[in-house]
Amino acid sequence: MSRSAEFVLTEDERGELERWSRGSSRLAVRARIVLRCAEPDVVYARVAADLGVSEMTVGKWRKRFARSRLEGLEDAGRSGRPKAVLVLTDVERAQLTRWARRAKTSQALALRARIVLACADEASNKEVAVRLGTTASMVTRWRRRFVESRLEGLADELRPGRPPSILLDRVEDVVVATLETSPRDATHWSRASMAERTGLSRSTIGRIWRRFDLKPHVRDTFKLSTDPQFVEKVVDVVGLYHHPPEKAVVLCVDEKSQVQALDRSQPVLPMMPGMPERRTHDYQRHGVTSLFAAFDIEDGSVISSLHRRHRAVEFKKFLVRIDKAVPAELDVHLICDNYATHKTPAIKAWLARHPRFHVHFTPTGSSWINQVERWFGHLTDKLIRRGTHRSVQALEADIREWIRTWNEDPRPFVWSKSADEILNSLAKYIARISGASH
Repeated sequence: MSRSAEFVLTEDERGELERWSRGSSRLAVRARIVLRCAEPDVVYARVAADLGVSEMTVGKWRKRFARSRLEGLEDAGRSGRPKAVLVLTDVERAQLTRWARRAKTSQALALRARIVLACADEASNKEVAVRLGTTASMVTRWRRRFVESRLEGLADELRPGRPPSILLDRVEDVVVATLETSPRDATHWSRASMAERTGLSRSTIGRIWRRFDLKPHVRDTFKLSTDPQFVEKVVDVVGLYHHPPEKAVVLCVDEKSQVQALDRSQPVLPMMPGMPERRTHDYQRHGVTSLFAAFDIEDGSVISSLHRRHRAVEFKKFLVRIDKAVPAELDVHLICDNYATHKTPAIKAWLARHPRFHVHFTPTGSSWINQVERWFGHLTDKLIRRGTHRSVQALEADIREWIRTWNEDPRPFVWSKSADEILNSLAKYIARISGASH
């Protein structure tokens, strides 16, 4: 339906409407409606179709402009519930900033602090919600909570929850019984036996043990050295690891004796999808060999030698091999354990004839301080434990090939603890077990 214009635009009004119409806001749409309606013989349906609005919208804003001119197109203030006034003191702003930035603050509290800080900058709740990636209702809630209770209002309220079903005295009974007693028919408690003793359920016993980190089924081993020169030897060996002497090579030396050539009684079944490798529990022995190894702490390379026996004679041959392998201009520092073959008169005489060799003994019962032991662990894990060999010759060939491959890309170990740290840790452990024994 065609209708004549009910108003005539002044030059100032037309200029202002054209300026408003260039945007994409709701005010721009209203300005375009009025400009079209100011044309002669305007048709509501055509204006609505061209501008993508309804005829009702066209009629509404045409009438609003005819009644109130430009002011009629602007949004009137909404009555709604007013926002709570939020003004921060310097102390509150500093605390909120710390909560928002501190790494140890919970994520919930950090978000609430950021909400309050943003609201204090006079931003609307919707703008704050969009900026912080949350909802307007959450912004409104914490804004109101802060205005009512200030900083304390941002903390979580206490929740009643279900009262504990197990009283503390029963928890204490379980812990004390686990630590200080043992069942009559076993060496340690199980969840079932402790549940039977206390009348609690097995799952409750499990939760109590997890809470106090009690593991009766787990045991560990330890060995305290009785070497009277323990401290001096630890300082000496660890000093070589951290500060090796110049123009010298430091070698960790030991022998892995009685390495067995084992073959399973039946062929090993290879791994398949959904099924691990399988092998029989019994095996056949085909002889033993002994591996002598010298681990270079600087580059991780290994000097090795295989012998069927591990007497002082074989160790002397290994020393000769080391002497030939290490350049003559370098001193050689050997870190050895207290095995008898390392201290025989023949070995002492050989060392006396080769003054560039310096022997450093590890404390008695402290093989953990010798780095070659860690290398023997690699050899065992990678080759020996799951290997099958039908002869000693085959075992020795595999060991030589594995060492050759290792030396193509050797990897030294990093010794991190100092001698003081080791001795302090040992002193604390001794004090703890001594207190427990009394």
